[in-house]
Amino acid sequence: MRQVRETLGDDALILANRRTDEGVEILAMADDAVDAAELTPTPPMAVAEPVSAPDPLQAMSERLLQEMQDMRALLTRQQAAQPVASAPAATSTQAQLSELLARVGFSAELGDEILSGLPESLKALDPQSDAPLAWLRQQLAGRLNVLDDEASFFDQTGIVALVGPTGVGKTTTTAKLAARFVMRHGTRPVALVTTDSFRIGAHEQLRIYARLLDTPMYALDAEQPVDDLLNRLQGKQWVMIDTVGMSQRDQRVIEQIAHLQGGHSRVRLVLLLNAASQPETLEEVVLRYRQAARAAGAELDDCIITKQDEAGRLAPVLDIVIRHGMRVLFSSHGQQVPEDMSVATPRALIHQALETQAPVSTRSGLAAPLSMPRWSRDVLGQGRRLSSLLTRLRQRMTGFGALEAVWDIGALPGGLQDSQLDALLAKPLPAATTAWSARRNERGCDWAMPDMGIDEQDAWLALPALQHRQPAGWQARLEAQNERSGTRAHLLPVLPDFDTRQWLNAQALTWVSLAAPAQRVSFHGERSTLRALFNDSTLSHRVDVRFRGQAMQLWNAYAEVHGDAGDALTAWYGEIRDPESAKVVARRYWLTPARLGGEVLPLLTTQLQSEGLSALTKRAWQQLKEADSGDVSAEVRLLMASGVAAVVSHLDNASDEAALALRTDLLNLLGTRRKRRDTAMLDALVYAFMARDAIRQLGSVSREVGV
Repeated sequence: MRQVRETLGDDALILANRRTDEGVEILAMADDAVDAAELTPTPPMAVAEPVSAPDPLQAMSERLLQEMQDMRALLTRQQAAQPVASAPAATSTQAQLSELLARVGFSAELGDEILSGLPESLKALDPQSDAPLAWLRQQLAGRLNVLDDEASFFDQTGIVALVGPTGVGKTTTTAKLAARFVMRHGTRPVALVTTDSFRIGAHEQLRIYARLLDTPMYALDAEQPVDDLLNRLQGKQWVMIDTVGMSQRDQRVIEQIAHLQGGHSRVRLVLLLNAASQPETLEEVVLRYRQAARAAGAELDDCIITKQDEAGRLAPVLDIVIRHGMRVLFSSHGQQVPEDMSVATPRALIHQALETQAPVSTRSGLAAPLSMPRWSRDVLGQGRRLSSLLTRLRQRMTGFGALEAVWDIGALPGGLQDSQLDALLAKPLPAATTAWSARRNERGCDWAMPDMGIDEQDAWLALPALQHRQPAGWQARLEAQNERSGTRAHLLPVLPDFDTRQWLNAQALTWVSLAAPAQRVSFHGERSTLRALFNDSTLSHRVDVRFRGQAMQLWNAYAEVHGDAGDALTAWYGEIRDPESAKVVARRYWLTPARLGGEVLPLLTTQLQSEGLSALTKRAWQQLKEADSGDVSAEVRLLMASGVAAVVSHLDNASDEAALALRTDLLNLLGTRRKRRDTAMLDALVYAFMARDAIRQLGSVSREVGV
């Protein structure tokens, strides 16, 4: 064969071969010689002389050559008869994105959910534009929940058990995780445990890894609780358990997880998912193992993607992880310990998933391996959407986890709510800026608007501060807030007295104060009201701002003035105008320290944006009051309502792509469109929290009745 390739080239055709006394005789022809033979008439066969026999190899080669010529002629005629394919019809941007998701392996369910929120501005773009694909990448990455950083996993001491089907890579992954822990904390605090007594050599494989890592290894019978090892694990802060691999259809899966959770020691479960498995298999693995965990009273929300290097496509496993709301801790892509494992990164995983395509004829959804009625799939889909939404809000909004904790307190019996709330509020959130509310009850309400914190990224904190829990007097409040939360800027509803202003300036704190039009100041030695001072002013500077849920423009002017005690101030006048009609919607006056100059202008717009929080809080308060039948304490309800209002206000004012995606998902949650997007988002977020609580309650009831 090597001689044939060297003589006739790599495309040579082997026509026949036969054994001879000297070896093997091969009849071959260069590929281009076949074409030449087709153009040369076949000579008439010579009549053999009586005393000479025909060569069988020559006869066979002539027949093979004739058959090849006939086959090529047939293919040529068929190709000539086929009509020229017309250019593909132009497709919409949404259709192209849908086709892409199908080709790479994402399910129709997830694709339809994501593309339902495709903005109209992107739909109108040319399908070849990069913007829609960038939006799609961001949407997918935003839905993929991952480990924040490696330290958060390895610094959380305790017992971790890897579970999953046979051959998914649990033993190798156990070694990789243990090696990374040893690299961070040394060998002394770690131990390896195996419950796999079924596979031949399973103990020995893990024992080799333990010997290399210089860590102890223990064997635990699959039916033994972890507590049986506690005496031998004294001083070990991080214990890795390599469990028996079992098919997801094996009824012993429930027994295995029950034994792991049956003792007094809490065991964190991590599910391993083979990226090279069929989508239907992965779906069944996730469903069965999570059902087993719930039956044992445990949670199984974390996973590790293994065998990434063996997977033809990565999208199917990511699709299942996203739809089931699981968190990806690490991705494993080889056998080397510990190099071939990395912390999961949404952008990198989504990029790899979208780069690997396979031709598909039609869009087909992932077939559910378990028979489920349509309504149950809808409920699961709704639950996954809620989980994705809340996860992304938790990652984006400072204090969102605390707001969720407040909602959890609201579900407790009334006698427990106050003590639980006291413990929660004892841990204040850091606030770069505080927007203080007026010290009075809101109109028509028996409660005062809480004070709203702002983080370093200029986003509202999701957990506001209740007024009646603060000391009396402005200076005392400001001092307490600075000590508690490290606030450096204060947005005040009224001008504080001179002593308080002096204290603020002495502390080098930034402050902005709303002022009444009749507030008197000194301008060039003459006393004047702010209204008179700016009565004839020309407003030449403007900034875009959202005011009470609407897109507006703030036109402003300022003047250097002095306060009643002679301190240097800057007086500001602003008109909030409708950008279309130029109509003045509202007027505002502010006073700020003269030393700050024009750098306080962003704080003026922030204070304007805060004015919409009161109306949103009232709306949420009323909805909650009607829903809880008076079982929730007034403090808890007010924090729930104002926290939801803060989240919605932030999303309404933010302009980045992630905020746009969250707005779209919230507005799609109820399937309605309103003119005011802030109130629509508020209704949707209240619904999301209530639906979350209902799903949790349903899960508790199902466990009680043995479902």
